[in-house]
Amino acid sequence: MTNIQTDKVLDAKGLACPMPIVKTKKTINELEPGQVLEIQATDKGSTADLKAWCDNIGHQYIGTIQNEEIIHHFVRKGGEEVEEIKYPHLIKNEELARKLESNEQIIILDVREPSEFAFNHIPGSISIPFGELEQRIDDLNKETEMYIICRTGNRSDLAAQKLSQLGFNKVFNVVPGMTEWKGKTEKLID
Repeated sequence: MTNIQTDKVLDAKGLACPMPIVKTKKTINELEPGQVLEIQATDKGSTADLKAWCDNIGHQYIGTIQNEEIIHHFVRKGGEEVEEIKYPHLIKNEELARKLESNEQIIILDVREPSEFAFNHIPGSISIPFGELEQRIDDLNKETEMYIICRTGNRSDLAAQKLSQLGFNKVFNVVPGMTEWKGKTEKLID
């Protein structure tokens, strides 16, 4: 692996969303502006998550190097950290379950990684991992109500913000997400 000069290394291996971001937020506060943090992760979704978080908060996402199963992310702390923006249009899991029962014409967009979707998802939901969202934007209808879901509501928050920026006006972030979903689910794996 290329030897990149870093000021601190964060071990986030084995952690799933939102923990790599949570630990990064805490650790980057210990750095001075301009210093570089290396985040070592194994969550494949961490690349898109960290890039979006950096854009949202004012840090520079330098890049990623993958070495076998470990993803090495490099982030330079920005000079002035801005307050993290949260997507304002939320819907609770229970409200989404009621909408599903009413047979309304809606889209449920699951932005988790394909392996997470394969083992547990809401019937009829569409799987577009957050990291692929911009490339697959034409797969979505801007006129249909869209409910974005992930594991905990963090990745879906970033996806809802991105869709809103791209002109989707009927977008809602589902909280707290699949970790507490009590409605029907299905899986692709037997």
